[in-house]
Amino acid sequence: MYMMNLLNFIFLIGMLSLTMSRFHLLMILLSLEFVILILFYTMIVYLSMHGMELYFSMFFLTFSVCEGVLGLSILILMIRFNGNDYFQVLNLL
Repeated sequence: MYMMNLLNFIFLIGMLSLTMSRFHLLMILLSLEFVILILFYTMIVYLSMHGMELYFSMFFLTFSVCEGVLGLSILILMIRFNGNDYFQVLNLL
């Protein structure tokens, strides 16, 4: 029970850092990866406590790696076209 409360607290810290670092794309990606790693660890703990198989965790890990690669490629393209990773320079309209 203590472990799940600690994981929930760490998850909330990750979400807080995600919402507070909204100026640089790299910091947002790092915060998002931190949240995904905490979710992965929480899923491993939950599945191990209930005696279930860990196949779903491999799918989750695969999709999170794909998400990280996509985010880094967007970061590289943004730096090549704009010169920095500020969100204020980016025009979405």
